[in-house]
Amino acid sequence: MTVDDTDRRIVNALLKDGRASSRDIAAEAGVAATTVTKRLSALEDRGIVDSYHPAVDYDALGYDVTAVFRLGVKGSGLAPVVDRLRDHDQMVGVYEVTGSHDVIAIGKFDSTDELNTEIKDLLTNPKITATNTNVVLETVREYEQFPLDLENGEA
Repeated sequence: MTVDDTDRRIVNALLKDGRASSRDIAAEAGVAATTVTKRLSALEDRGIVDSYHPAVDYDALGYDVTAVFRLGVKGSGLAPVVDRLRDHDQMVGVYEVTGSHDVIAIGKFDSTDELNTEIKDLLTNPKITATNTNVVLETVREYEQFPLDLENGEA
């Protein structure tokens, strides 16, 4: 099954409102509600739509210190370092990358003391050969999803 414009319109409707009913999505996508139900089920089965979750404003909950970590890692240490970062609840993004560093991680913390503890933990990990940490001063755009283009070029 390929993804067609009907699927894209359904996904775009979900991106606008992840809690919309099948009927509301159908109206937005220009198809029947039963079509939405079937198509959504297929999109979920294929892993294209993999979850429904709220957008949480962590700053409003006191996690207002965001840091970007760039890490150099010894070759054999990459998997354990990535696993540790992935399993750390406050790491909201972990990426294996090319370039001068091996891993980029983004974390949210409730204080600079908590951030400092994390930095010290990273610095004492013998598998990590280099670290560079930046504290975010202002979040301009974060975790935004984008609407899919339709085959005819419309969004």
